[in-house]
Amino acid sequence: MSVQKKILVLGGTGAMGVYLVPELRTMGYAVDVVSLDAIESADPGLRYIQTKNAKDPAYLTELLKNEYHGVVDFMIYGTEEFRRKHMLFLDNTDHYIYLSSYRIYDNKEHPIKETSPRLVDASDDAEFLATDDYSLHKARGEDTLRASGKTNWTAIRPAITFSKRRFQLVTAEANLVVHRARTGKTLVLPEEAMDVAATMSWAGDVARMIARLLFNPAAYTEIFTVATAEHNPWRTIAEYYKELIGLQYITVPKDDYLSIVQPNEAPGARWSRWQLDYDRLFDRIIDNRKILTVTGMQQSELTTVYDGLKRELSALPENAFMQEDAVNLRMDEYLKR
Repeated sequence: MSVQKKILVLGGTGAMGVYLVPELRTMGYAVDVVSLDAIESADPGLRYIQTKNAKDPAYLTELLKNEYHGVVDFMIYGTEEFRRKHMLFLDNTDHYIYLSSYRIYDNKEHPIKETSPRLVDASDDAEFLATDDYSLHKARGEDTLRASGKTNWTAIRPAITFSKRRFQLVTAEANLVVHRARTGKTLVLPEEAMDVAATMSWAGDVARMIARLLFNPAAYTEIFTVATAEHNPWRTIAEYYKELIGLQYITVPKDDYLSIVQPNEAPGARWSRWQLDYDRLFDRIIDNRKILTVTGMQQSELTTVYDGLKRELSALPENAFMQEDAVNLRMDEYLKR
């Protein structure tokens, strides 16, 4: 009699996790989800574990005594933090899936393949490379896994992934995009990005890709860009939001935009600028044949950006993202000038 495999999903209530967890249950796995939220489950095969200590090594050591067959890790670790704890995962599960990012890619090859140059290797920006920016520590995490001597890991590189409460437009997130559409306010966007090709994937499709990598013999010690091959200029995405939720927007020089989203940036802490310069201003066109081949999926099965946004936005609660925040207030002030 076969034993039901147990999966641990760390950060499993986020954009991808909310679709991955039910997908894993459909596939017959028992699933434990670690999150900040207290969630009740009527499903005996699904358990939510509330904690603020999900990244604490002592907590993880105890948790992993549950002998999970697989771990899908959506947590974010800095370079040194991951170096200290990666063996804890690799030594205590059969298959560990590490969340990297498509943001690691430089802008030197189109379409992007898993072998395309990475910023950490190819960039000549010394100030940028001296930081632990998201695009850099994700790549360094991959290198840590490669150097581990272990063979029970897989790294995934999602593109921009939209979900139930995650909606992006250039670097703007739902707190700006949805909030300003619903309150009748204009969204400010950087002009330099509007005709750049962007890849946005629906989280339900990405979850199916991840689920089909678990325990897949072709996935071990491999890296996959888990994304659609569809790509659109940011201007097209903005028009989708305009049609679907009435978003009004204007475009301004990127330095004006950055003065709103990250004012008074300090050297070494230019996160918004680097996200824009080293991702959203790069043409992001994905060759996703590797993930489709290994999972047996087809590009024609994947949800289009328009249809995915329509589905998610139509299901969004009326009170979602109605609160003001500092960035919205700065945008209001900018528009008064």
